[in-house]
Amino acid sequence: MAYGDGPDDAALRSAWGAFCHQLLAAGEQVFKAHNATSGLQRTDALRFLTQNLGQAFDLALETRDPRYPALHEFCGPTRKLGGDCADFTYQQAWIDGRSVYRIVGHRGSAPFFNITVQGPRPDGPGVLHEPFGDVPEANLVGEQLVTEADGRFEVFVGGPRQAPNWLPTTPGSRKLFIRQGFDSWDDRPATLRIERVDMDAPRPLPTAETMVAAIAWAGDFITGVMSDWPEYPFTHGGVDADRPNQFPVVGAGADDVKRGRAAANMHWSLAADEALVIEFDAHEGLWMLTNMGVFFNSMDFLYRPVSYTPSRTKVDGDGKVRLILTHDDPGYHNWLDTQGFERGNLTYRHMLTGQPAVIRTRLVNRRELPEVLPADTATVTERERMEQMWARFTAIRTRYALL
Repeated sequence: MAYGDGPDDAALRSAWGAFCHQLLAAGEQVFKAHNATSGLQRTDALRFLTQNLGQAFDLALETRDPRYPALHEFCGPTRKLGGDCADFTYQQAWIDGRSVYRIVGHRGSAPFFNITVQGPRPDGPGVLHEPFGDVPEANLVGEQLVTEADGRFEVFVGGPRQAPNWLPTTPGSRKLFIRQGFDSWDDRPATLRIERVDMDAPRPLPTAETMVAAIAWAGDFITGVMSDWPEYPFTHGGVDADRPNQFPVVGAGADDVKRGRAAANMHWSLAADEALVIEFDAHEGLWMLTNMGVFFNSMDFLYRPVSYTPSRTKVDGDGKVRLILTHDDPGYHNWLDTQGFERGNLTYRHMLTGQPAVIRTRLVNRRELPEVLPADTATVTERERMEQMWARFTAIRTRYALL
């Protein structure tokens, strides 16, 4: 048997060839002007592509049938996408508006928990690549979730209302997003599984037509991943590419309220001898700061201090939080590691309890830090920094069930 003997050979080969051309073109985006020219940053961009190439067909094929749903973890320590927050976990499941689904799990102790039904994807310009861009239709947050005494729960999605936990769908509903947000290293994640309640037969095997469609979807996905970042947030997300090192005002629109959070991003650029002091008043509610690369991919949060939340941050005596962004360890507790990158992005998220912070920044020479920081700004020893690394490493592995 050879090529041409099968009835679908031409369609399959043509689809795969088109995908390979798209992959080659996506790789050229590594060298876009937004990305610094250092080997570290060029490599990070290519790594961003390969990480998402690794999940392209999980999204396009393996979990794609809404009649046989599966929870897919589309971000984590070895996969970064979409301005991901280092202190969130992200899962999605493809669904439809006709079926009824059941989610069963254990609540865990993450202070932020949110299940969102995502609706139709708008047409036209200004829509982020798949699997993003959908309109939130309904959501269930942790405070609304009814659990058993031991933390167990079930949620029904679609169909007639069912107590105590239910999310409605519409004819256009197409996916679930499940996000958990963590503060303390002791917080434990929820465990979840999803099923269609009337499943009565095995999942069908992919046909040639299914595979051709999946290849096209995957090609568009990797094209969008490399072309939309960082251009999309610069154009549509309120990030000022021409004014680095300054945070915009944090606000919450209607979709932010449905997602349960407000967010703002700062594009930063730092020379070898510079430090950026990021300052805001300590405030109520759960907030998070995540340092990211040029492509809005979170930095190495498994090992490095690239993210902070209230419980892991020291507050100065004047009631202000000050984080210090530098290329190497300045010896202060609230150090934000750059991984040696010349450029990047820092995102602040506020979980809508209390008021978001007004964030101020100050660019200084690194040698000036002892003069510009209060005398009581918390410092750490080398041993304490190592202990921080181990605490982070152990907690992140627990969140993602990494052995």
